[in-house]
Amino acid sequence: MSVPGTENIVIIGSGPAAWTAAIYAARANLNPLVFEGEAVGTDLPGGQLMLTTEIENFPGFPEPITGPDLMERMKKQAEHYGTRVVSELVDSVDFTSKPFRIIPHYSDAVAAHTVIVASGAAATWLGLPNELRLAMTGGGVSACAVCDGALPFYRHKVLGVVGGGDTAMEEAMYLTKFASEVVIIHRRDSFRASKVMANRVLSHPKIRVLWNAQVTDVIGEHEITGVHLADTVTSAPSTLELGGLFVAIGHKPNTRFLGGQLELSEHGYVRVTSWRTETSVPGVFAAGDVIDDYYRQAITSAGTGCMAALEAERWLSHHGIGESPILETAEAPVAAEPESIFS
Repeated sequence: MSVPGTENIVIIGSGPAAWTAAIYAARANLNPLVFEGEAVGTDLPGGQLMLTTEIENFPGFPEPITGPDLMERMKKQAEHYGTRVVSELVDSVDFTSKPFRIIPHYSDAVAAHTVIVASGAAATWLGLPNELRLAMTGGGVSACAVCDGALPFYRHKVLGVVGGGDTAMEEAMYLTKFASEVVIIHRRDSFRASKVMANRVLSHPKIRVLWNAQVTDVIGEHEITGVHLADTVTSAPSTLELGGLFVAIGHKPNTRFLGGQLELSEHGYVRVTSWRTETSVPGVFAAGDVIDDYYRQAITSAGTGCMAALEAERWLSHHGIGESPILETAEAPVAAEPESIFS
């Protein structure tokens, strides 16, 4: 039974997963409440797409759309159907009893029957002032080759990739389709990537590696022109001319506010049931990059946001809360489920 003053559904986040979940929940008359967060450094409401200048691979947009424009359209669509938005970060949650409690940074705690955690993940940056400035202004610094590498800005240029793990190898291989040359900048004398991936990179004719090299500064006023380097063994400085820089040293899921109340994967992402968005706490669902360390794309995040909203709506319906189901109540027998990358 519904408790007066308790929200049907609270969504934490403001990227593609969060807004898609909000659209579905709002159209199901669940009156969702979204905590969209606030700007803290490079972490902005709207998620990592707020640092993407042009998006060419989101279905429905034959012409490129900027990341901020796409997020604004998604937000307006959610609000059009009745979504309420609070521009605050969530400091903590209490999932130990029902209704759940969400404690925002400034305002009073909110009670909720269901919660969708769509707080995303943040790219790990080198932390250089000009790196972050050019990343935020579309000046040729990025943390996602699949997102940005195919853009005209990066084509036929020498592109740098910072990192030595499998992600860096994958980014470098992807960029060979568009760059004149790809230079991997790694601070050690060997990769920590798998041997298979490392061998692919080392044997590629368009890739070269700068070993024992660390980026100390990014050069460029309006767009990148190169980087300053330091040898990690001798400290000798050098300069490398580049037309683009991709930082591939990892992502960190935004889960600190959960306080360990949800089961996480070995890499810190929220663990969900195979091919579902159910978490270890019944009534709490998760979607987007906070559960995905594999695809990390806007469209896959949006898809899981849809899934989370449908599952939350069903959960509410089964507990006699909320409006009529979004989906038909008659279900086909559930077949054996394959292993999910999100598990």
